[in-house]
Amino acid sequence: MTISVLIADDQAMVRRGLRLILEDQPDIGVVGEAADGAEAVGLARRLRPDVCLVDIRMPRLDGIAVTRALAGPRVPDPLRVVVVTTFDLDEYVYGALRGGAVGFVLKDAGPALLVEAVRAAHNGEALVSPAVTVRLLRHLAAASAPPRAAPPPPLSDRELEVVRALAHGRTNQEIAAELFISLSTVKSHLSGIQGKLGVRNRVGIVTWAWENHHVKPP
Repeated sequence: MTISVLIADDQAMVRRGLRLILEDQPDIGVVGEAADGAEAVGLARRLRPDVCLVDIRMPRLDGIAVTRALAGPRVPDPLRVVVVTTFDLDEYVYGALRGGAVGFVLKDAGPALLVEAVRAAHNGEALVSPAVTVRLLRHLAAASAPPRAAPPPPLSDRELEVVRALAHGRTNQEIAAELFISLSTVKSHLSGIQGKLGVRNRVGIVTWAWENHHVKPP
């Protein structure tokens, strides 16, 4: 099965470079390109790609607005958005994460990581460039947790172990090996945790873990 991808970036050379990298893979195909944020939202809603690669700085709508429009908490059928950025400002990436992005990749991270991020997003997982992780998580740890009407249901000790492993960037397979449980059990825990916390995806779990100090800042 081919993973369909939409590329949104205001620089034609960047779009072409991303397309060449992705279409060199036998399981990935680019179904559309957008030169600005408004065009990206329109194309994404029409084409419904498996993954949207979105730049932060674009005309008309920036990457954060695009992410919220396609994957935000109020979107009934969200798409999977991976932010591709030079990471100029921490708040840009943090804003995109709060808006529903499932991945962050630096433009100079290299082809292999870009491809891995697309596949991870398609599989329902999240991938963050290693160079981004420390700065991003420091930002999350320093940010105040948003006010809640009521505290979330308590997580079990095992669920908290899964949360901490996830917050440190472990994949499902790595969590299973680290905690000596099956892959299906990991997936079951993640589904239960998302339900208890009221978050949509793995990134939401990680955000909750850092904002509520369940993981120490690097």
